Amino acid sequence: MAILEVKNVKKIYTTRFGGAKVQALSNVSFSVEDGEFVAIMGESGSGKTTLLNILASLDKPTSGEVTLKGMNLSHIREKDIAAFRRDHLGFVFQDFNLMDNFSVMDNIFLPLVLSGKKYPEMSQRIKPIAASLGISEILQKYPYEISGGQKQRTAVARAVITNPELILADEPTGALDSKSADELLDIFREINESGQTILMVTHSIKAASKAGRVLFIKDGEVFHQLYRGAGTDEEMFQRISDTLTMLQAGGNMQAGGEIKAGGERQ
Repeated sequence: MAILEVKNVKKIYTTRFGGAKVQALSNVSFSVEDGEFVAIMGESGSGKTTLLNILASLDKPTSGEVTLKGMNLSHIREKDIAAFRRDHLGFVFQDFNLMDNFSVMDNIFLPLVLSGKKYPEMSQRIKPIAASLGISEILQKYPYEISGGQKQRTAVARAVITNPELILADEPTGALDSKSADELLDIFREINESGQTILMVTHSIKAASKAGRVLFIKDGEVFHQLYRGAGTDEEMFQRISDTLTMLQAGGNMQAGGEIKAGGERQ
């Protein structure tokens, strides 16, 4: 069952000076099934950040629609947008977006506090999450006292504590060293295997190779996609690398084509 549906989304910006129109997205359509782990890749300027902002309800499409569990994001009233994001979406950012004057625990609690949850409920929710992420011992520390990897684990805990329908991750390994990045990707896989739906924008082939499906954005549209199938991480890594090379070289793949990690076209 599709939890997220993106249909014929177009986004056109008008520049401040001169009034020129820039088309960031031309005709994006795809769906994400409940429990999927999907990565989105593309060169800078391909439109993937614009797409992520629309999925996060931080921006609205010029035309087309995005629905999350049947809710059209464009129909949500402005005064309800913040509450919608808080209740239905979890966010993991490259730069963590933690508040330095809040402890690790308070940073994780923040979306629940804003939702009006009581401390006993918050306390019960955080215990298993902190344990699974290995941050139980640092809950009383502050962001400036912990490592980058621990900051990102804190951000993941904050994202999942609301039990969101969808986690949106924007370059989540971008500010991490290789060891911390590997640990975070293992965490993402564990969270996904527990049933959590994840959509991740990334430049990292290694990060994308952990996903079950990779969408490639080019010139404002979904140009190509790969399915993991029964392939290994290593096979997926190579297939993604080959695909990016072909895209950058202006290869002759047809838009919308699908290839499993094993190599056969769908």
